[in-house]
Amino acid sequence: MEKSSLRAKILNEIENLVTGSTKQKVARKYENLHVAILKNHYNAAEVSIDYHRKRVKMDIVVDDKAYDPKKVNTHIPILYANLLFMNLSEFLKSCIDKDSKSLAIYANLLKSFKDKGANYTIA
Repeated sequence: MEKSSLRAKILNEIENLVTGSTKQKVARKYENLHVAILKNHYNAAEVSIDYHRKRVKMDIVVDDKAYDPKKVNTHIPILYANLLFMNLSEFLKSCIDKDSKSLAIYANLLKSFKDKGANYTIA
């Protein structure tokens, strides 16, 4: 019971943060939050958001098996994506995953978001 309560609380807090971060001109700290959510959901290596044109450009890693942390990775299969969104808040909420790994990332984002000057992009 407590585990599902914590799960629901984390998801609710991250959704509230996304909603609040898209109502005004997007500050740098919120942009980092948005990028972190998109990187986690799409398994993207690089994400850039054009808020004015309502576009998200990403380099999505297609196959994680090609990645070797012990050497320089110059030939990782990547898919370039250029997505259009109509409502940023709804788009980001649809990218919030509910699996255990993602919940841990969101909990970390929420914790670091409360710390002043924290940088919350994920690698």
